[in-house]
Amino acid sequence: MPERSALHFEVFGTVQGVGFRPFVHRLATGLGLDGWAANTDGHVQGDVAGSPDAVEEFTGRLRTGAPALARVRNVRISPVRGHLPSRASGFTIERSRHVGPAVPGGVREIPPDAAICSACLRELLDPADRRFRYPFINCTDCGPRATVIEDLPYDRARTTMRHFPLCAVCAREYGDPADRRFHAEPLACPACGPQLSWGALRAEAALRAAVKTVEGGGIVAVKGIGGHQLVCDATDQQAVLTLRERKRRPAKPFAVMVQDLDAVRELALASEAERAVLESASRPVVLLAARAHGLAPAVHPGTRRAGLFLPTTGLHHLLLRELARPLVVTSGNLADEPIATDDAEARRTLAGVADGFLGHDRPIRARYDDSVVHVVERSVLTVRRARGLAPAPLRLTVAAPTPLVAVGAQLKHTFTLTQGDAAHLSPHGGDLADATTLDAFTQAYDDLVRLTGITPRAVAHDLHPGYLSTQWAQSRPMPRIPVQHHHAHLAACAAEHGLRGPFTGVAYDGLGLGDDGTLWGGEILVADLTGYRRAGRFATAPLPGGEAAIRHPYRMALGYLHGTELLDSPRPYPWLTRQFTDRLDPSEAAVVRAMVARGINAPRASSAGRLFDAVASLLGLKDSVSHEGEAAMALEEAAGTVQTLPLGYRLVRVGGLWVYDPGPTLIDLLDRQHRGESVPALAAAFHLTLAVVTAELVAHAVEDGAPRTVCLAGGCFLNRRLLTEVRDRLRAQGLRVLVGESVPVGDGGISYGQAAIAAARLAEG
Repeated sequence: MPERSALHFEVFGTVQGVGFRPFVHRLATGLGLDGWAANTDGHVQGDVAGSPDAVEEFTGRLRTGAPALARVRNVRISPVRGHLPSRASGFTIERSRHVGPAVPGGVREIPPDAAICSACLRELLDPADRRFRYPFINCTDCGPRATVIEDLPYDRARTTMRHFPLCAVCAREYGDPADRRFHAEPLACPACGPQLSWGALRAEAALRAAVKTVEGGGIVAVKGIGGHQLVCDATDQQAVLTLRERKRRPAKPFAVMVQDLDAVRELALASEAERAVLESASRPVVLLAARAHGLAPAVHPGTRRAGLFLPTTGLHHLLLRELARPLVVTSGNLADEPIATDDAEARRTLAGVADGFLGHDRPIRARYDDSVVHVVERSVLTVRRARGLAPAPLRLTVAAPTPLVAVGAQLKHTFTLTQGDAAHLSPHGGDLADATTLDAFTQAYDDLVRLTGITPRAVAHDLHPGYLSTQWAQSRPMPRIPVQHHHAHLAACAAEHGLRGPFTGVAYDGLGLGDDGTLWGGEILVADLTGYRRAGRFATAPLPGGEAAIRHPYRMALGYLHGTELLDSPRPYPWLTRQFTDRLDPSEAAVVRAMVARGINAPRASSAGRLFDAVASLLGLKDSVSHEGEAAMALEEAAGTVQTLPLGYRLVRVGGLWVYDPGPTLIDLLDRQHRGESVPALAAAFHLTLAVVTAELVAHAVEDGAPRTVCLAGGCFLNRRLLTEVRDRLRAQGLRVLVGESVPVGDGGISYGQAAIAAARLAEG
């Protein structure tokens, strides 16, 4: 009798909804093994028996041969429990089983949605295929996952596809180990799956009505996989302007979907790295250098970068092929509101925006916007982590000894659920601004808690008492862990790169509450994952009118001109500022100057972001803005690739800290402007000045004993020129420089940083 071996296996990671059971079935069958596999609450387990060599090869290939969408974190091998698989019984996929939400050795990981694969695309376009032009085509390698899953284990009965019983042909495909759709839970076809709708029209007639509306210059609300999207012709200036007016989005660039890489090349320059991420299964929006033609000017006003992405679903492919033009595809919401997911909600909120609704009858389980990335020196940096990327877990350097939730900040809101070293960073939720967006956060939190099986026993939050996220945390009946905003920024970068610390951190952003009760935003910190000390900062300046100064950068300019922290630096002479002040309303300027002089409603901040705003206004680029970061974007755009000399600057020692005094910088800027230097040259000079200043601030910190590993974080580092120039100068000093890649560098990464800090503090006891 030949020797026979048997074992029980458990595979942890992203192994449900990614074709892992079919992979195991094919692997075991090909090796002649007997046994079974099944989904459990958070992993895949089973038994195998056969020749010792075949069993050994099976266990090795569980890790190395997994499907492309899978992420194997851990494989545990143990003796078979109960009866051994009988000889020649074959290998089967058994019904899923519940073993409890807390799985030793792993957590429940939710697979992100994946863009349509090449095999499904071929079928979609093949007139001989039974799924020809079927918008909801998918298989085990692609299609909706996070947006349809209602619970784990991952089975059709626990997805929104439970509303669509399989027809006989789909059922045969589902049960055939040789078929690409073997155990594909969102499996569907025209006979049994979801259908398009446009009022009373269905299927192809609905699609034609939507196409006709866009062709006529109209706006269509399309029900996508993670929420409704607003679609119009990206080459039609009037259509884009109408969308801006109705959506209340006057200036922020729109994303554009194009059919393929050839269409990308017509509209933008794309490197090899950028092309690769465009074609990846996550299909993010990629910020590219736009060509001077092809898109309506209103698509991305004021910037030479265009956000392009490729189709993610069969429906997108059909729309693009029928219309044969690039399409604006943007979130289906009004400004500052959550994306509409429910059909009735969409018709209510978008009735004044869309000229028609291309819907379908599959419910959306979770709200997901499009992810956004950009490529800097071949590194793919995440701007917004959402569809295709979230909620795949990230790892923490220090495992949390107790489950916790970190609730992020206010802008670009995310939250992070943590168990052990797994951190589930939620999809981008927009700005947490009012009761509506707070309700959307609460719903997303409840959903992710249910799916991951994580029950938080502690909550980490920002120091700012006015943030809705902080107020939500204070309402929870569990221990609270307050985390300083910029420490969280830097910890997010450090934890992503596996650092515990110590490290030197450069945190540049708009505003965050410091531990001294003042507003910070231009900070050099020496930190680890449990604490920090301030080593350097920008000088403070008043924000005349508080939030009004953020919406009106000319107020910040006046604040810097008349109220910069007194560091024995001269104020600009009035004749230097006249070119700026003469274009302002005299009475408004007088009110702002009075606020500054009296310190009334003019909180002070050491903010790099607000200095960007002030300079943008001084150069006549932006006096008022409609969205956060707009003035800084205009300044970066003006700088382009111009090469010039830096402006004047001064570093002084104040209270043990090195402080950048921007007074000489602004005086030099105004003087060079008065002497006729161009706006692009001055914008470039300002970027260079901040890079030189940053390098000197870090050099001083290192001379004082700070670590030679430097983390860069905060929304200012979304500025490609600033990031590149700062990184180049720090590297030239022989320093190791890190920046967030999978974790957003801006406020979208705050919650992950909070989770890393809270986990480390709890582990320390």
